[in-house]
Amino acid sequence: MSSPSGASLVALPSRTIGRVSFRVTPLESAISAVCDAAMNQTAGVSVHFANAYSVAIADSDDNYARIFADDHAVTFSDGVPITWVGQRAFPELKLQWQRVYGPDVMTGVLDRCQRDELPISHYLLGGSSETLAQLQAQIARRWPDVTIAGAESPPFRPLTANEITAQCDRITAAGAQLVWVGLGTPKQDFAARELADDAQAIVLAVGAAFDFLAGTKSQAPPWMQRNGLEWIYRLATEPRRLLRRYFWGNPRFLAAAARQPGLKRGRN
Repeated sequence: MSSPSGASLVALPSRTIGRVSFRVTPLESAISAVCDAAMNQTAGVSVHFANAYSVAIADSDDNYARIFADDHAVTFSDGVPITWVGQRAFPELKLQWQRVYGPDVMTGVLDRCQRDELPISHYLLGGSSETLAQLQAQIARRWPDVTIAGAESPPFRPLTANEITAQCDRITAAGAQLVWVGLGTPKQDFAARELADDAQAIVLAVGAAFDFLAGTKSQAPPWMQRNGLEWIYRLATEPRRLLRRYFWGNPRFLAAAARQPGLKRGRN
């Protein structure tokens, strides 16, 4: 008997940091849960990868915070600072609370689909037309048996109501079980939540994964990622775009994290 779509995702243990409810699990378990949800799809689920900036925005924006509180939304710990706070505030889940990075999940799911010949089709939404073309070329080279049901680079401006409906119709008609969204935070999280409801798919907001997998942007060295210093690398490579994110977001995240009851207990 098939389990309801997303059952393995929404059943994962959850804990809240700031106003964001995180699902706590190791990376490989998250990859397995996404594949299982896609294979047993009956309802839409949005999957988010929240970092310190996401927590900061949710701390200041009620509409954004509501995305993560939705019963059909699943949020993983995209950033190392999230795991540090989670492990200290919730020591009972210390071993399970690991980083579940959007690009790693996308790579892992594609690996699993290729290796196990899973009949899962994918839709790519986001990035520039050049990045999207390179991403499709890389997927065809690395995962030649993976099915890409469709791909589109939407305009950078806000979409009209008619455009949103037409976009959803295209995704539905393509029959994809997994929709990967790379539109940047917070835009992609709003889009993923809406698409999950309208297209009845598993929609994953994976941020810079499109650029990293396409090879159009470089990732921070592993040692910087492990030590929570990835933001410094990204700021150095894209200072104009990311300056506000880190200089406003990091202090706001620290303020939200400092209010965690578990951390307060730890200081007593």
